[in-house]
Parts: sequence; C-alpha cells; structure tokens
Amino acid sequence: MNKNYRVKVNHTIALEIPKNEVEAFDTLQSSKKHYHSIDKYKSVSAKIEQSNFEERTYTVRVNANSYEIKIGNPLDALIEKMGLSLNQNQVVNSIKAPMPGLILEINVKEGDEVKEGDYLLVLEAMKMENAITAPRDAVIKAITIKQGDAVDKNQLLIEME
Repeated sequence: MNKNYRVKVNHTIALEIPKNEVEAFDTLQSSKKHYHSIDKYKSVSAKIEQSNFEERTYTVRVNANSYEIKIGNPLDALIEKMGLSLNQNQVVNSIKAPMPGLILEINVKEGDEVKEGDYLLVLEAMKMENAITAPRDAVIKAITIKQGDAVDKNQLLIEME
C-alpha cells in the first residue's frame, strides 16, 4: 500500500505527503491543542480549533490563517479512484457506458420523464445484456447514441435534467 497521507485543504487543494516527511516534522506540542513547528527555518504556530477524529477532519489555525483539513488514507484513495465516493448531495446528470459494448435497445426518448430505477437502455457486453437504469427521477434531455451503436467505456449515452 502507498505510504503517503492524502490531505485536502479548504475542500480544494489536494496534497499527497510522504509518511516519512510527516514523521520528520520538527514539532512540539505546547498544550492540548497548540503546536509549534519549524519549517525551513521558519517558526510556525498552529492551534487545532475543531476536530472530528472519526471523519479525520480538522480546522487548524496556522499563524493567523484558518484551514479546513481532511486527512485521507489509502482506502479513501481507492474508493475515490473507483468512483464510489459520490456525495449524497451530488446529482447525476449523465449516464455513461460502464463498459464497452453494443446498444441493443433504448427504452426512452428525449423529453420523457423517468423515475429512479426505470430501464433506460440495454447494453450488450461480453455476450451479456446489461440493463442501465435511471439513478434518480429526471427528464431525458438528450440521447447521444442509437440502437446498434458500439460504445466505449465512459462514453456519454444519455443526459438528464
């Protein structure tokens, strides 16, 4: 497994820090939530303002600036790489081919209202028929393929709104 820490700062900046570099930090804990470190000959003061150990999220004030920090682990990286980290608040607006194959049938047309779980199309891959269903209630905005088309993995099939 990878020996790096994956750190996200303020929900946007993603860093990968080698474990040996973290262990080499010259840091002194001056109280329960206060730390002092020297980084490249500069003095750095840090205070943990909020922490959630289970979710590995922290609000840290470094000198005069406050940062939201999320510390990831190798399992988090694997889940993200597999595309399984969809936030509950995210809305899926497109259906992409999960694998290369052949479109056998399309069960909807543009403008149709669909419910979560409705069958949208059938994709044949490796001699197996795979039913692709609606991930949520939606209206079909565009269909970018037709029956008989060969599609590649991650190719856009249907757009929803």
